[in-house]
Amino acid sequence: MTHSTYDPIHADRRPWNAGRTMGAKRALKPQQVWAIRFWLEREGRVRDRAMFDLAIDSKLRGCDVVRTKIGDLISGGRVRSRATIVQQKTGRPVQFELLDHAQSSILAWLERRGGTLDDYMFPSRVDREGHIGTRQYARLVDEWVTAIGLRPDDYGTHSLRRTKASIIYKQTGNLRAVQILLGHTKIESTVRYLGVDIEDALALAEGTEV
Repeated sequence: MTHSTYDPIHADRRPWNAGRTMGAKRALKPQQVWAIRFWLEREGRVRDRAMFDLAIDSKLRGCDVVRTKIGDLISGGRVRSRATIVQQKTGRPVQFELLDHAQSSILAWLERRGGTLDDYMFPSRVDREGHIGTRQYARLVDEWVTAIGLRPDDYGTHSLRRTKASIIYKQTGNLRAVQILLGHTKIESTVRYLGVDIEDALALAEGTEV
């Protein structure tokens, strides 16, 4: 729906995206990941450190990070080294590994948080039965990147999802592996997500020489 430029009601309204940087958010570099971890550790942000580590290792969308339940990550009183989450967007399961630093930070948070296997990892402060919202998660990410001197307009929750996938692709060139890790149904989605040239991507996926 459009409005006349002469309509006084809409004359002073700015576009919703005025002043915002549009397009794909940047992935974090390894040194930036560690800078955020150091800052969260120094500030005693136990929950946020667990959330950040989970987001980086899992490569999950923000909606799936906030919906993660304790039982998704814990088995036999220990943090799983490998977990599976059913994605909200696609309804398909995606598997991921949790490395030592993520296991440690998740365990530290759960020791403080308590709860049962059916509870959400990151509960809402308003509704203890619910989970933290995606908007609050996005605000936290803005705070984390700002704390280490990055522009929040350039980064977002998708930056955390893209970070490990981008690193894996740069190190291996294995687009098919990244597709599986991100839970994409089509390799073209992975191509667009990583900003890879389509011909290079298909050649790598087929195992041919470029």
